Amino acid sequence: MTTSDTLSNKSGITIRHSRIWRNETQRVARFLKVKPRRRSELGLMVVGIAVVISAMTLASLAATNQIPPHVYVPIAIIIGVCVIIQIINRYLVPFADPVIMPITLVLNGMGWIMIKRLEPLAATSQLLWTVVGIGVYTLTLVFIRRSRDLDKYRYLIGFFAFFLLLTPLIPHFGYSVDGARLWVRLSSTLEFQPVEIAKILLVVFFASFFAEKKELFAIPTKRVGNVLLPDLRVLGPVALAAGAALLIILAEKDVGFSLIIFLVFLMMLWAASGRWGYVIIGVGLFGLATFFAAHILGQIGGRFAVWIDPWKYYNTSGYYAGYQPVQGELAFGRGGMFGSGLGLGLVHYIPNQGTTPLPVATSDFIFAVFGEELGLVGTTALMVGYVLIIGAGLRAAARAKSDFTKLLCLGLILTFGLQTFFIMAGVTRLLPLTGVTLPLVSYGGSSLVANYALIALLMRISDETNTIAS
Repeated sequence: MTTSDTLSNKSGITIRHSRIWRNETQRVARFLKVKPRRRSELGLMVVGIAVVISAMTLASLAATNQIPPHVYVPIAIIIGVCVIIQIINRYLVPFADPVIMPITLVLNGMGWIMIKRLEPLAATSQLLWTVVGIGVYTLTLVFIRRSRDLDKYRYLIGFFAFFLLLTPLIPHFGYSVDGARLWVRLSSTLEFQPVEIAKILLVVFFASFFAEKKELFAIPTKRVGNVLLPDLRVLGPVALAAGAALLIILAEKDVGFSLIIFLVFLMMLWAASGRWGYVIIGVGLFGLATFFAAHILGQIGGRFAVWIDPWKYYNTSGYYAGYQPVQGELAFGRGGMFGSGLGLGLVHYIPNQGTTPLPVATSDFIFAVFGEELGLVGTTALMVGYVLIIGAGLRAAARAKSDFTKLLCLGLILTFGLQTFFIMAGVTRLLPLTGVTLPLVSYGGSSLVANYALIALLMRISDETNTIAS
């Protein structure tokens, strides 16, 4: 062996050792970064536990003048849930944002407390659905180890989304509640809203399609006179899918989810292409559709009329019922700045009448209940919680390396944020009522489980982006 061969071998060994050392150093550094994130999450969970337990105690003292009986049972459940979530996150998403899950659990806990005070039987059901939601959260993280794996099953996911949307229209299987045919009954005790899951699957489908056709959406290839425009034929498949989804949901007489899906589709298209022309065309079509729908569909026309002047329709029933939004406004007025106190509101009780002045207070109008009992300060804190989750999702989307992951995270957080905004704006009469639920807070098993699945996907993407950044 020559001297040059010896030097070459020694150099190769040195390079290999250097690479091994660098890889080990990076692995140890990433491992050390896990501990502060999950430790911060644990600290936030401790604060959240204190908030939820204090709120539960105050609500019970106001209603019965005593601490809740068997108080140690719910306290043990609350602590147990937080410990389980902490263990799951340490093993499955160690680098994920430490803010998302503590706020999610606090919102879920505060919603359960309010539901328990208003409808004790419904609170038991909501607690069971919370357990199911945490199970779905865990399974989502276990089976989806990389967000980009969803991109491989684009058409299968899209097909399943449409199947779920169609199931409420199947005779003897789907049924209507308050005029909207969104429910499916599997048994005498088990029922759910397929659209809650379908909206997440549609986001996955849109993200995959837009990521693949991104350049075609952005680069103008069609000449109209002396102007180059994007070829709108590229939009054909996804526009057809979005239009079909909207028609199906409108056939089910639901305005809220159709509006959310349309806006998410439009915003994801703008994010993929960067062209405002799509937004202008979409908004124009939406304006025309709203104008005609308000004159043709009684449900939409009624909601616009009630939005403009609810007092005029105070004693009217059906689509033109103004009683509910008026009572919601009165609840906010009674709450004022600091609220009447947990358990001291009047939205669910009129002395000597035995009636409920605010119908569906645990679902559509639970934000008004918080407005009365916690006031402007409490509702602002509630909104800040949502804003923090949305901010964490947008940060994960901005850090994502692949187009699919970026669009998927953006679509998910838009779905979550728009639903939150529409129900809050509807209850406060900033917009007409849409009939959607307040995520994580309102009563409803389908919504709760779907939102835990959505949060799991956000945690997975956040974990991936922070791992890459590490």
